[in-house]
Amino acid sequence: MTDAIDEYFAFALELVKSAGNLITDYTSGCKDFKLKSSDIDLVTEIDKKVEETLISGLSAKFPDHKFIGEESAFEGVKCILTDEPTWIIDPVDGTLNFIHGYPSSCISVGLVINKEAVAGIIYNPIVNQLFTANKGQGAYLNGRQIHVSQVKEVSKALISFEAGTTRDEEKQRIVFENFKMIVTKAHGARTVGSAALNMAMVALGGSDAYFEFGIHAWDIAAGDIIVREAGGVCIDPAGGPLDILSRRVLCASSQELAQELASMLHQYYPERD
Repeated sequence: MTDAIDEYFAFALELVKSAGNLITDYTSGCKDFKLKSSDIDLVTEIDKKVEETLISGLSAKFPDHKFIGEESAFEGVKCILTDEPTWIIDPVDGTLNFIHGYPSSCISVGLVINKEAVAGIIYNPIVNQLFTANKGQGAYLNGRQIHVSQVKEVSKALISFEAGTTRDEEKQRIVFENFKMIVTKAHGARTVGSAALNMAMVALGGSDAYFEFGIHAWDIAAGDIIVREAGGVCIDPAGGPLDILSRRVLCASSQELAQELASMLHQYYPERD
């Protein structure tokens, strides 16, 4: 299976690099967009073109593989995760950043087999950051192996989080409560505007933990394997195992930090994918 995964990964990597050219044409922002679920949940034609490029290329090469894509899901395709090789794709993670010209958006592609992420690619072509991982082979940034930090306590941790893409009042209340907790208990707080890049920063050791409620499978599939291959952990924010379809994630540099943070968080349970 390892040889097969290597083959899948190598082909996907070249596709992702090629699709990155669609994003770099808009380094100053993309002002042509449409609303999705709210006024801060947006989509551009580039999102759609990147996803179409990736799915058409992968399906032609690997016709038996399955797909879960952000824009396909928005158009009504159901998110069904089986044991078959499944590519989980976010064509532009951080669309709001992309629209504004803020250089923190990326293509995120995760390969899941038997419901486990086994390969991941997170590519920010605007600043040329390419995070990759294959199961059992480590995690890399532009070909250089990376590792999580050694932080094990919230009081010493730089923690990333996001407000999300909903105006739901209960969700916003939880966001504010958790932000208050981080500001008063942690070393510091950061928000990148992209779930995938937040997870990549944990893998890199730049931040020590990241959590979010309301994300989707395509936001975290690649980040899951990249964080784990960098020596970190990915769990449910309440402390249990990660369920990639639960729309909840917590990743950290260590199990100790993950569990301490989980015990401190105000919880929110969005509708599943």
